[in-house]
Amino acid sequence: MKVLLIGYGKMGKTIERLASGKSQQIIGYIDSCTPAQKRQNLINQADVGIEFSHPDAAYDNIVQCITQGLPVVSGTTGWLDQIQAIEQLVKTHNGAFFYASNYSIGVNIFWAVNQYLAKIMETYPQYDIQIKEVHHIHKKDEPSGTAITTADKILDHLSRKKTWTLSDQPTPQDIPIHSSRRGEVFGYHEVSYHSPIDTISVIHDAHSRDGFAIGALQAAQWIKGKNGIYTMRDMLGLP
Repeated sequence: MKVLLIGYGKMGKTIERLASGKSQQIIGYIDSCTPAQKRQNLINQADVGIEFSHPDAAYDNIVQCITQGLPVVSGTTGWLDQIQAIEQLVKTHNGAFFYASNYSIGVNIFWAVNQYLAKIMETYPQYDIQIKEVHHIHKKDEPSGTAITTADKILDHLSRKKTWTLSDQPTPQDIPIHSSRRGEVFGYHEVSYHSPIDTISVIHDAHSRDGFAIGALQAAQWIKGKNGIYTMRDMLGLP
């Protein structure tokens, strides 16, 4: 499988390091500085593109690949207000698009656990909820895409909450998300339910970027030859 890296930051370099030789050959990378002809040549050679770029560049990167028949695995967050247009483009071009705000298998298990816990907490209103996330100082978006996805999955099963907020003064119907950017933290997410007598917490704490890169490479291998729109839930068979 010939993989084109779209974006060559820390995640792109980690994916390149972990790619397994002949079965996952990195043929090159493109970014905002890549000349148009070189960009086109690499897209033509690739079997799949793995896109970890910048919120301002992700949409155009994905559009170019889909319109030219290149399956895309994207992990860039902060651009999802345009996701419906991408979904329509995939249908129009019979393309293939795989999106996750987090490619870690552990994080996806974390989400499944939180969905299950939210269903239980539906009948225990004495527990109020909050989400905490911490990332490195270079991360552009706040809150993280992982925190937003966590909140959205909980909202599907906890009817007393209607939305998430970054406000320091949440309403009773809000799930507050507390975000901070510190040092070189790879990604820390904690969901806590607090009552007057105890606290229940579920935590995912990433120790390196390797888990995210391995998941993205697995997704690239999995989507090859498919058409449609997919997520980690499809690949991992999670509820």
